[in-house]
This record gives sequence, structure tokens and C-alpha cells, in this order.
Amino acid sequence: MKIAVLIPCYNEEITVAKVINDFRRELPEADIYVYDNNSKDKTAEIARANGAIVKHEYKQGKGNVVRSMFYDVDADIYIMVDGDDTYPAESVHQLIETIVEGRADMAIGDRLSNGTYQKENKRFFHKFGNNLVKKGINVLFNTHLKDIMTGYRAFSKKIVKNMPVMSPKFEVETEMSLYALDKRFVIEEIPIVYRDRPKGSKSKLRTVRDGFKVLKTIVKMFKNYKPLRFFTSIAIVVFILGILVGIPVLTEFFETHYITKIPSAILATGLVILSVIIGQCGVILDTVVKQNRENYELNMLRYKQLEDLKKEQKRYD
Repeated sequence: MKIAVLIPCYNEEITVAKVINDFRRELPEADIYVYDNNSKDKTAEIARANGAIVKHEYKQGKGNVVRSMFYDVDADIYIMVDGDDTYPAESVHQLIETIVEGRADMAIGDRLSNGTYQKENKRFFHKFGNNLVKKGINVLFNTHLKDIMTGYRAFSKKIVKNMPVMSPKFEVETEMSLYALDKRFVIEEIPIVYRDRPKGSKSKLRTVRDGFKVLKTIVKMFKNYKPLRFFTSIAIVVFILGILVGIPVLTEFFETHYITKIPSAILATGLVILSVIIGQCGVILDTVVKQNRENYELNMLRYKQLEDLKKEQKRYD
């Protein structure tokens, strides 16, 4: 099977050579791609000197890099790993095994279960953000995933060639996990030993800025994937506000048979009507999402038939 190792990089001259050589040692038959994202150092030159296939993505952001990698590279199994030397290459065989045996469509290098991420990574808000995202998605999809935002993953060709990558930056890992859950792809987590960046290597994550982007992605995905729950939740909150505003008005009416709190009455009526409209939006969008899921399943069936046809043609050739 053709294996592609995909390494998105931005200013990783200190670590990229070791990452390339570690994966070549473990997977000598694999094609190793380094996608340079406008690095200002010698990342591309070092990667090329160490035998990697170097490509450039000029739109800044990891999500843009992942989109190009998935579009450009053709393989049977895809390994995506960061170029910062924080993930162990020796664990790649376990990730690949789950794909080859058909146990999963996406295998995740789980940094959190064995405690190595908490031990190595001293940035509190990174840990807090990981846990917040993890809990939010697990509640949303009723799952028990342990590491949502890891940068070490293996994919089948089926999921890579059918997954639209929309996020431009670091929230792309969250998007991939959400996509796999929503489209009912099988995810398997493999515990790995995480190590922090070596001295001189700097993280590109900005805790507050990128944290807000990840939260924004979760809200957006909640709206897109679970619109009925999303809009119903908002409708309930608006309805409760309307009732709270309207209680004094109703109390006055029952006691005096008059309404003097006209502004409150108008506001309460408006909030209740608005809650009904929001709830209707949720019902309509939920129907649209279900229709899109049906269309997606039909497209996946066509994709499978096309792949089977390609395999038959290769046999004859």
C-alpha cells in the first residue's frame, strides 16, 4: 500500500530533519512530504537536503496547508504529523495497523491518556483549552474521545478525499475530529508518548487568540451539524426571558384587569414570538442537514464504486 507522510511546517529548521529521518527509519517505503508555509528560516532547504518532497503553501495557516496536502497527494494511507518533533515516529505502525485492518478510518495519536502531555507541556491554558474542547465535543456527539486536538493522525484514503477542510488555521484538528464524528467514520485512539519541543523551537500557537478560534469553530460546527439542538437551546433561553419579562405584566392584568407596563408587554410578546421563529429555524435547518447527509452517503457510494473500478483497471493493466 502506498503510504504518504505529510509534515506541515512553519519555521521548523531545528527539528524538521530529525522528523524526516525518524519517519524514514520507520517507513522506508513511504513518500515523505514537507509542506512549507512561508517559513522565514531554512526549513525548506533542510527538508529537501534530507530527501523529503518539498512543496509550498503560500496561504498562511495550518488549515490551508492541510487542505493542499489532502488535495495534492495521492496515497492509500496518510500520516499527518507536526514538524516540531513532539510525536514519536515509532508509534506510526500502530496508527497504520488500525487503518490497514479496517478498524478505523482515522487513527489518533492520543497524548493525554498516559499523562505525558500534562507532564511535558507546562502551558496551563493549552491543557485547559484541550480539556474544554474535548468535553464540549464529547457532550455534543455523545462520545468518549480523549484527545481532540492532536497533530498526529493516520487517515484512510476514503476520508481524506471526501473531507472538505474549511478552517484556515490551527482549529483544523478540531474540524477533522468533528467531521469524522458527524459523518460516522470510525475513530480509534492510540496512546503515544508526547515530548515537548526542544530548546530553541517555538510554538506557533497563541493561547488566547487560537483558543478563541477553536471555540468559534465548535460553535459553528454545533450550528452546522446539530442545528435543531443549537437553535432550540437559543429559543428556550429567549422564551424564558420573555416569560420573566411578562410575569409582572400578567400579574398586573390579573389583579387590575389593566396593563400599564406597555413597554414590558411589547418586549415580552416580541421575545416569545422570536423564540418561536428561532425554533422553527432549527427545525428547517435540521431537515436540510438530514438531506445533506443522505446526499453525502450517496456520494460516498459513488466514490466507492469509482475506486473499485480503478482497482479493476489496474489489475487488467
